[in-house]
Amino acid sequence: MSSSVVPSEGEHLTTGWEPDVPAEDTLVRQAVLVHASWPVAVAAAAGRPWRSAARWAGGWIGDRGALTNPVVLTQPLMHVEDVLGEIGALIPPSVPYLLLSPWPTADLRGHGLVLIGHPPLMVRFPAPPTPLPRWSGEVREIRDPAELAVAERVLVEGYPMPELDPLAPGDLLGPTLLRTATRLWIAWLDGVAVAMAAAHSAAGVTLVEYVASLPAARGRGAGAAVTWAATLADPDRPAVLIASDDGRPVYSRMGFLAVERWSAWLRPAR
Repeated sequence: MSSSVVPSEGEHLTTGWEPDVPAEDTLVRQAVLVHASWPVAVAAAAGRPWRSAARWAGGWIGDRGALTNPVVLTQPLMHVEDVLGEIGALIPPSVPYLLLSPWPTADLRGHGLVLIGHPPLMVRFPAPPTPLPRWSGEVREIRDPAELAVAERVLVEGYPMPELDPLAPGDLLGPTLLRTATRLWIAWLDGVAVAMAAAHSAAGVTLVEYVASLPAARGRGAGAAVTWAATLADPDRPAVLIASDDGRPVYSRMGFLAVERWSAWLRPAR
């Protein structure tokens, strides 16, 4: 190895995950940061506790539901007990949370967490929508709290989130969410709301989230229609999302590419 490429003693070699590294350092870093920004925005909009720390970010959005409270690691999990202790100080043991790690983790079962799986991170670079969705209904962006309450009902019934009450809106989507870097859409069919999706902007990319369709509307293009609306919220930015293995082929047909797999752990309520 040439001496010209050997670092000087004490010289810092970046890992790409230090807090001061620019968001645009890598596409994966942008995806991590936009995912970390999302639960903070949702919790803050609902007036719920949240935290954005050096090593993780998350929000106590609701008291029930396995997927209600996302926590996203923003650095590799090196000091497990310290980080889990910080998260536990935000979200009490009686409330579940979902821990999403962009890196492989140690076995966390001894800390009371359950491994859900390793879902793929997917990205779609700016391009026209192909194929165009076949949809006979209407897609409208949400503009007021009344429509936001309708979207929350669709989300709870369609995602699904069976632990939550679809007739008690406000548990997830606070009205001030409409004044943040988040946009939401509803698909309407014959005057009935049948699907919804959200787009959250941060770190130079768009995060597609909360894609949900009512069971009676599935297979009719409603989900694809709102997903396209969220994906193209800023047509000049890449769009990213975490897919399930079942949903991956749907996003692949939309032009999303699988980049890597993340680790998803659940801390159940005690």
